[in-house]
Amino acid sequence: QVQLVESGGGLVQAGGSLRLSCAASGSIFSINAMGWYRQAPGKQRELVAQITSFGSTNYADSVKGRFTISRDYAKNTVNLQMNSLKPEVTAVYYCMGTIATMTSKRRDGYWGQGTQVTVSS
Repeated sequence: QVQLVESGGGLVQAGGSLRLSCAASGSIFSINAMGWYRQAPGKQRELVAQITSFGSTNYADSVKGRFTISRDYAKNTVNLQMNSLKPEVTAVYYCMGTIATMTSKRRDGYWGQGTQVTVSS
């Protein structure tokens, strides 16, 4: 059993900052990539940022230069620092990890429950 728990969402004014955190726990054998996705009302879930086990990062074009993803490999956590926030980034943000469990050793995708980020104008 693997759990991903997000924290750090909330309401912020345009131009402000938020930091999201996600902690993976449970019967973890290894973690490959971890990332953040978001889903706004009426829209499909989309990738925001991703970081591999080697530290390579990938960002959506719309957040490049404003968002930074980081990872603590020892603690199985991933963070998303979001600066210069705009109202259009309002969405539910989900943490995702590609994780192999101690039981199966097979990599599967696991999702957190989501955290709301609301940016007011």
